[in-house]
Amino acid sequence: MQYEKNERIKYLVETLNRASKAYYAEDREIMSNLEYDALYDELVALEQETGLVLADSPTVSVGYEAVDELPKERHETPMLSLGKTKSREELRDWLQGNPAIMSWKLDGLTIVLTYHDGKLAKAVTRGNGEIGEVITNNARTFRNLPLSIAFTGELVLRGEAVISYSDFEKINSEIEDVEARYKNPRNLCSGSVRQLNNEITAKRNVQFYAFALVSAQDTALGEAVDFHNSREAQFAFLQEQGFQVVEHRPVTEDNILETIEFFEKKIGTYDIPSDGLVLTYEDIAYGQSLGRTAKFPRHSIAFKWADELRETTLREIEWSASRTGLINPVAIFEPVELEGTTVSRASVHNISILRALRLGIGDRITVYKANMIIPQIAENLTCSDTLEIPDRCPVCGGKTRIHQVNDVQTLYCINEKCPAKQIKAFTLFVSRDAMNIDGLSEATLEKLIDRGFIHEYADLFRLEEHREAIMQMEGFGEKSCQKLLDSIEQARNTTLPRLIYGLGIANIGVANAKMLCRYFDYDLERMRSADVESLSAVEGVGEVIASAFAEYMQDAENAAKLDRLLSKLRIQIPQAEENSQTLKDLSFVVTGSLNHFANRNDLKDLIEQMGGKVTGSVTGKTACLINNDITSGSSKNKKAKELGVPILSEDEFLRRYDITV
Repeated sequence: MQYEKNERIKYLVETLNRASKAYYAEDREIMSNLEYDALYDELVALEQETGLVLADSPTVSVGYEAVDELPKERHETPMLSLGKTKSREELRDWLQGNPAIMSWKLDGLTIVLTYHDGKLAKAVTRGNGEIGEVITNNARTFRNLPLSIAFTGELVLRGEAVISYSDFEKINSEIEDVEARYKNPRNLCSGSVRQLNNEITAKRNVQFYAFALVSAQDTALGEAVDFHNSREAQFAFLQEQGFQVVEHRPVTEDNILETIEFFEKKIGTYDIPSDGLVLTYEDIAYGQSLGRTAKFPRHSIAFKWADELRETTLREIEWSASRTGLINPVAIFEPVELEGTTVSRASVHNISILRALRLGIGDRITVYKANMIIPQIAENLTCSDTLEIPDRCPVCGGKTRIHQVNDVQTLYCINEKCPAKQIKAFTLFVSRDAMNIDGLSEATLEKLIDRGFIHEYADLFRLEEHREAIMQMEGFGEKSCQKLLDSIEQARNTTLPRLIYGLGIANIGVANAKMLCRYFDYDLERMRSADVESLSAVEGVGEVIASAFAEYMQDAENAAKLDRLLSKLRIQIPQAEENSQTLKDLSFVVTGSLNHFANRNDLKDLIEQMGGKVTGSVTGKTACLINNDITSGSSKNKKAKELGVPILSEDEFLRRYDITV
């Protein structure tokens, strides 16, 4: 069946992408080249057979494009909002005995898609309901959107572009400045979908869920596809074309209340943002016959969750300091049951909201869960307005200051040396590409900072002095403490690029750190004394990066800390031989398992030390593909053969370029 083949395509795409990520980004293999190639070939065959090609398929090469502005376009029919209710009984009465379809009301950005001849031709945002923005290139990067479908007529459908809660949290966690983080998945999705550069959209993991078929015209027959007057049949048709459709269930007056309960129980763990439900008549003709009001169509209605309120007493305000110095107020109150869980705290977000609530310790307040998930204060019944804003940071005791941007006031610690601000720097320093210290999660670093064990990088290599105290920390025992100390001891032996990257100098990534080290022949003292002009001469290092590097190295306090850190480390300097840059300006691709190197990163480091580059895909500029299985039918081997790029085994590569390992 078509549906089963579509599901197999989705499985293959997900599996192959997961294998590629593990191979290229995480330096591990979850399947053999043989297995990967077999699945890849199966995917190609299924795509050709069904006509379904998903945007994130490994067979697709997405072209990134930047535009100056998004063009506007008027919708053929206005996109109206829906009437709303919070009453379950009113929703049941709305049916008037008619069957209907109940589905999630997703909280993202509504998109209209048009397909011609089986290909995605156009994507337009809802906009103001009359005029939307054309975002076709961006839609081509949506993770699960079909670029090609089996239906070769003209198809128009509507759906919601969304970013899941898990992806939202991951993206926010990578933004150091708390103020710059996105407020909710909908805002992030809206900004991602409407980017002028679709490469940015591609990185945001946007998903698309179809919720309505507008029209399906069979151009060969010159007539509309007959869906037998059924919304459910339209959903089934969209699924057959490979679209993910919004989760939905058929309802009648007899089962509508229990169906609402089904969705209600699920929302707490549902990863896709939703702000309610939608009820649509199953009978298409009946729904259309009802017409519309000035604002709403009559064939559908939205159900919004009624907020469950609980009254409680405010115990205290906890002031939580972040890495940027922002200090957020968190309300701690007597525990109450909300939406099936016990809740005892809620963020108050900022000083403006805190003052608007006129809070005081002991006040009677009402609390609820926004969208049944996020605890919030609804109202202050007492309004004592006795709460004082702290003038000292809860972490370092330094002075605080209230910042105001437009009408929003926020509280900041102004001590640049506040330990709370150092956590992100320490997290980078111990990361895999830097000092690679296992066992030092961000949570553990926070505990060590709070206890005063670490103030600067060198302190990490003195943690042996606090062995007994660490063993008493939550989550630690004798074995885990020893494992951490062993990892720290191993990290003393490091390389200069790892150290430079780990210092966290603005805009200095792994690649830049390697280039700087190679340019200065791994001479740290030359690097520390280099001026902006000489640093700017390094390939890939512009004036901005050069200025940041020079400024860091010339700062007296940074220099002293670096000296103390260097006294704890053993820097391994590559033995540079005369004419060692024999691979300069050459590009290589490495695939498969290796015999002479522990992993592909080790071979990559060697190639880079000799002036070469290692990329992830074979192009016409690739010097050679290094693959011990030179006869395999892998996609990389096929590409190399098509382009006339040599495929060399590991031994052949070493011999050709006269490399001894």
